[in-house]
Amino acid sequence: MAQPDNSDKDHLARRLGLFDATMIVMGGIIGAGIFTNPYVVAQQVHTPLLILGAWGVGGLIALAGGFIYAELSSQVTESGGQYVYIREAMHPLIAFVYGWSLLFVIQTGGMAAVALIFANHLFELLGVHGGEFSAALLGCAALVLLTIINCIGVRAGSVTQNIFMILKLAAITVLVVLGLLLASPAGNSTAPVAHATTTWQALVAFGAALIPTQFAYGGWQTACFVAGEVREPRKNLPRGLLLGVLGVIIVYLSVNYVCVHVLGAEALAQTRTPATTVMRLALGDKGARFIAAGIAISTIGFLSQSMLTAPRVYFAMAEDKLFFKQLASLNRARVPAFAIALQGGLAIVIALVASRYEQILNYVVSVDVIFFALSAACVFVFRKRREANAEVFRIPGHPFTTLFFIAACAVITFSLLYKFPLNSGISFGIMLLGVPAYFLWAVRVRTGSGSDRA
Repeated sequence: MAQPDNSDKDHLARRLGLFDATMIVMGGIIGAGIFTNPYVVAQQVHTPLLILGAWGVGGLIALAGGFIYAELSSQVTESGGQYVYIREAMHPLIAFVYGWSLLFVIQTGGMAAVALIFANHLFELLGVHGGEFSAALLGCAALVLLTIINCIGVRAGSVTQNIFMILKLAAITVLVVLGLLLASPAGNSTAPVAHATTTWQALVAFGAALIPTQFAYGGWQTACFVAGEVREPRKNLPRGLLLGVLGVIIVYLSVNYVCVHVLGAEALAQTRTPATTVMRLALGDKGARFIAAGIAISTIGFLSQSMLTAPRVYFAMAEDKLFFKQLASLNRARVPAFAIALQGGLAIVIALVASRYEQILNYVVSVDVIFFALSAACVFVFRKRREANAEVFRIPGHPFTTLFFIAACAVITFSLLYKFPLNSGISFGIMLLGVPAYFLWAVRVRTGSGSDRA
């Protein structure tokens, strides 16, 4: 089917190029996780080699995911990403449950947590001792502002996202360079901090270490949400995915090497703000304030990217008449403003009642990795249907690359259920509520009450 003309007011406008796609990929991955999660990983595995190894394996998983989504995005070029892949390869029910989970667990939960992190680091930068309620209000203000910007148009949202992405990369570069040049390396604190364990305990610990790395690396798939707004999507999306993921792997390994080099494994496990601590050792309080500004920029950039991408999934669901029909409406700038506003509103609600960061991390990843694995399985279905000479990106090393990614998702899911059964159970429960919700909308469609488009 021919792609819709950009002059058609009923379709999303294709205004994003390769640079935009690459920045969306990197912006969707690099948020607050790289500044916070190194200590979470160090609490699970206790040597520099294993800490860096966990981030390296996490990068390989992300790269495999990037390959998978590059192939999927090269043959399905409409907005909606994972929702569209699962709908076309499996069943609308499974796709709906994914979109439901994205709205109520994955995306809004992550956005709420990051909004609070942004507020706390901005308070630190300004020297203000704000309480939890003040942080929630400031985080909500950021969510409101970014919601408005992205309702203005995809170009405005993309430009905002690109600016923050470049600024956060600059802050990370300064952290790595000054951490290596000015901060004194740790002494014997890099020695192992735990007694010998059994092979099973070591494997469980390494699996648990992959949870925070997966959270930090997650987000490459969000570029596929805006496929309907990318110019030459069969070429630019796969390239943007691979360039973005490779860039993030380099950034993450560099940051973690600096943290381990300067703090040591034992001190890193006990430092909840490793990036700030490294910069304080390098430049004193000025360095701590600088990285606080960098983290605030990084978090606001992540929120901007989230506002830009995920609402396209709810838009696709509404176009299928399986969600509120208003979400399929485009405003004068031809963006799904209702969908953007709904996501922003739910993130604000969650931010006002948010729990601790670690709890939200486990809550979000529990469901996220399940749909990663299901999306990877779609590759096998599409390959069966596709013509042999079709011009699409092909996953290097398939099926081994794809099976490795699916197996990694299974390991992370098991680790979450084993280590954090309560948080995982809550997120699974919310996900399963999507099943009766699907049938509610499906019945409305069959009876004709949901047939009218906004």
